[in-house]
Amino acid sequence: MALSEFEIKKVERAASAFLTARRPPIEVRSKLDLDVRVSGQSVQIMELRPHFREPSTTMELPVAKATYVKKSQRWKIYWMRSDQKWHLYTPQPESASIEEFFAIVKADANACFFG
Repeated sequence: MALSEFEIKKVERAASAFLTARRPPIEVRSKLDLDVRVSGQSVQIMELRPHFREPSTTMELPVAKATYVKKSQRWKIYWMRSDQKWHLYTPQPESASIEEFFAIVKADANACFFG
């Protein structure tokens, strides 16, 4: 089940604030950038960079994901490990709001999201 229009607008506002604070400077964005995507009940933060062998192609590397669980009205937080699978972010596996999710990713206290 997908997010409602109200929830999507809330995600868009929180994502915009996150990207404003976390995106690299304009002159660097052709080499490294961030994007936020909404798909179903999940929000993904992606790192965008040119492919190392084919610079005209853009690689999308997942950084973090939050999935909304309507029953508990909480966001489950995941990070992408080196095995290329999503794992619960064990220091704080859930957040009460999408804004809290973006704050956790921005702080990156355990260097799981951005290394």
